[in-house]
Parts: sequence; structure tokens; C-alpha cells
Amino acid sequence: MTSSRSATLREPIAQSWRRASLAGLRPETALCDLRSAEVDPASRLLLAAAPVLEDLDDRLAGTAMSTVLVDHDGRIAHRWSADRAAEDCFERLGLEVGTCLLEDAIGTNGPGTALETRSSIVVHGAEHYAEALRGFSCYGHPIFHPVTRRLEGALDITLLAAEANPLLAPLVAKAVEDIERQLLEGSRVSERSLLAAFQAASRPTRPVVAIGPDLLLCNQAAADLLEGADVALLWNLAGEASGPSELETELRSGQRARVRAEPVPGARGGVLVEIRPLAATEVRRTRRLVAAAPGPVTGHVHISGPPGTGRTTEARLRVPEEPCTTLTGAEAVLGGSAAWAAKFTAAVETGTGSICVDGADQLPAELVGLVATHAARGVGPHLVLTTGPREGLTGPERALIASCGENTELLPLAHRADFPEVAARMLAELGAARTHNITPGALRILGSYDWPGNLPELRGVLSQAIRKRSAGAIGPGDLPPALVADASGHELAPIERAERNAIVAALRSAGGNKVRAASTLGISRTTLYARMRALKVPG
Repeated sequence: MTSSRSATLREPIAQSWRRASLAGLRPETALCDLRSAEVDPASRLLLAAAPVLEDLDDRLAGTAMSTVLVDHDGRIAHRWSADRAAEDCFERLGLEVGTCLLEDAIGTNGPGTALETRSSIVVHGAEHYAEALRGFSCYGHPIFHPVTRRLEGALDITLLAAEANPLLAPLVAKAVEDIERQLLEGSRVSERSLLAAFQAASRPTRPVVAIGPDLLLCNQAAADLLEGADVALLWNLAGEASGPSELETELRSGQRARVRAEPVPGARGGVLVEIRPLAATEVRRTRRLVAAAPGPVTGHVHISGPPGTGRTTEARLRVPEEPCTTLTGAEAVLGGSAAWAAKFTAAVETGTGSICVDGADQLPAELVGLVATHAARGVGPHLVLTTGPREGLTGPERALIASCGENTELLPLAHRADFPEVAARMLAELGAARTHNITPGALRILGSYDWPGNLPELRGVLSQAIRKRSAGAIGPGDLPPALVADASGHELAPIERAERNAIVAALRSAGGNKVRAASTLGISRTTLYARMRALKVPG
């Protein structure tokens, strides 16, 4: 974008152009490589919007206007034109149902910029970033779910730039208001189905919880049994319940329980959870079975993960035999290879115990070879190695960890399915387990945050909350406002969190290869990219 062109643009449009440029787009070629993916014809958004769009399209008949509805991924879910010429124009440009209109795909445009800014926008003629769109004016307005405030999509009216009309903006806003009302009514129907299932299953002595995208119900028996972290665990379980599922877990009170989750027909995203506390005899029987099971793999251990994921702590827990000599990669860098090699060799010559090399990927090449030579012998002290993510390791480092009989990969905190337990353990480490607890609302916010600083950042946030509240329940108001705002923009429903976890697992299994990950998930690469963006999956 030239400086003279930039000076002529309104500030919201100028900012949008800068985003498009940073995404690598060029005005003359922005529509040459369109992204497309399948759209669910029975989605919540389309079902709610259908009667509103039918009425709007009837009112626009006989004009040169078109309506475009995009979902939260920016894909065209509905496209209608009042005359054949406009329809032909959409087809020539390749703007079909399923085409992505996000700013990073085609630049500044009505629905895409409305999604990006989360506010209404009018884009007139030459304000479009793509040259091919500059003959049009677009009136875009975002659509939010009235209860969750999640961004569901955007509605746009498009017409020739020469026929722009300021009255179209309130017309689009009114249609969006009607769509949001329909979304609310759809939620109520779903909630009624979930409530009926909850009432049918609930008994005075039978703990039952009903979980929906916008609803949580529990009877008195469940309320007496559960604490905040337990409720968050049930949210995660519900998100993974594509069919009936069951697990055995230990509640915060120390009570072992068997938890069964089952989706409720007619309640979109609704799950009924039944909790059965286990008697002491059942727990003892379970423990005997565990004790009789084969032990863990012996030999060397490798633990990998990004900084801040608890690699050092996990390594201490996984030391197979005491005494343990701990050496770090940083020591080799600061103190020299000779001194480090002498300490390592001395530990090896003892012939017993364990050696923990924390940060093995920071070692110079000659020291990697020294450690690998010991690992290959298969005798002497056990090795516990920690490194960064596997995809960042060199060939010799990969050869070294291949000698380990056990490999554990620690996920970034934002990808941990056991986040409630992690937060509870962190409270205990801070000495606040007896004086504080975290409310389900605060746990949902914490669980929706991206945590770029991983465990140290969580420790800092909880430490601040503890200082703010000397005792009692840590709620949303005790969390940093910037974190709450960021997490609210990324908050996922339970089913979305389950989808995100599946994508992360597939990418990890495929070593970051998106083609293989998409094949594993049974979706196209285009769909994978769209879902990664929508669910804030890095990569």
C-alpha cells in the first residue's frame, strides 16, 4: 500500500489493508488462490438464519443487491442474488458456498472485516483490498450468540458501488438482531431437551449433572459431592463425549468415583453425566488389579516439551533409581564441555543410580555423542533426558533419544485436557490448597486462555489471585482483566474443546505434518486449516 493511497483511507479500512498486506496478499492477485471447505447445511447458524434470510431476500427481490452469510470460520454458508447478472459475477470471481472470505484470504471485505473487528463495517468500492471487488459496496455485521457471546458469523449485503445506500446498514443490523433472536430460541429448545433428560435421571441419592454449551445443572446429591475443580473435569469429559463414555477418577475430596457421560438426543451439545461413588472394597479391588499389571518400561527415559511445561519437575518424578546426579545443558554452555564431561563420566563410573540431563538439546555435539555412547551400552546408571519439542531436535539428538525405552511428550498448558487438576496442584504448590479454591467460572476462563508462558505464567496468575483474596473462592473478578478479555475472545464450548484436542493430538502424532494430520482426522487439508484458525490451534 503506497503512502498516498494510505492517506486517503478511513482508519478502520487502513488498518484492514495493513492486516491484509501482513498476510502476504497483493491487491491484484488477492482472489487468485481462494480457500474453500464444506459447510454444514444443518449448522446452528444456518437453522437460525434460514427464516430471516428468506424474508430479507424477498424484500430485496427486484433490486441489484445480494446477501451473503458467513460462518465463524469466514466460509460462505448462504449466498443469494436478486438478479442473474450479480449471480454470474459471484461465480466468475469464484465466491461460492464454502469459499473463505476472511481478511487473510481475500483482504478487506464486508463479512470478513466484520468478523475480524467484531463490529459492523461498510466497505465502499475502492476501499476493498482486492482489485476485483472494487466495483462493489458491502455492508457487513457480525452475529453473536445472545447467551455465550461467541461469534457465530456475519451477514452482508452487497451491491454495485455506484448504488451505495446508507439505509442498508440499519437493515443488515435488524436482520442480524432477528438471527440472534432465533439462535436464542434454538438454545431454549435444546435446553428444554437437556432439562427433561436431567429430571428423568435425577434421584435424591443419585448424583447427576447436565451440561450444555450454555447451561449447567446438578442435583443436590451431585452438589454435595463435587467441588469447583471436579465440575471443570466434567466439562472436559462432556466435550469428549461423542457417544457414551465412562471413566474412573478421584474427586477433590479424595472420593473415588465412576463417571459416565452420554449425549442427550435433541440437546445440541448437551451431555448427561452420572456419578457413582465407589465403595472402599471396590477401590481396593481396583488397586490390586493395578498392582498386578505389568510395570512401566524400564531403561532410559526421555521427556520433551516446550519451555514452561514442567519438564524438570517431571524428570525428578521419573528418576528410576537413586542416587541421582543432575546435569544441565546450560552448565555445559557456561562452564565448558571438559568440566561437564568429567562430571558425567564420574557419575557413569559409579555404575549405579541415575543421571538426569536436563536440557540435553542444549549440549554441544561432542557431549551429545558422549551421552549417546553411554546410552547405547545399556548398563550402568539410568538416564533421564529432557529436551524441547521433538520437531526441533537435530539428527544426533534424535538418535540419542531413540535409545530411550520410554518417551513422554508434555503438552503446552493450553492443550492440557487435565487443566483443572493442573490448576489444583498449582494451588497446593503455592500453599493455598486449604485456604482457596477456584470457582467453575474462573476455571473456564483459565482453561480458555492461550497460556503462552505455560506453567510459570499460571503460577504468576494464581499467586496474584491469592494475594488479592486472602481466603475463599477465586472467581473471575480475581483474575487479571487482560487475561479475562483474551480468554473470553477464545472461549470454546465443550465440543469445540474436544475438537481442538483431537486436532492437536493428530498434529503431534504426525510430527506437525498437516497433510498426514488431515488424513488421520478424515478431513481435507483446507478444512483442517479452517478449524485450526477457528479453534486457535498454533501452527
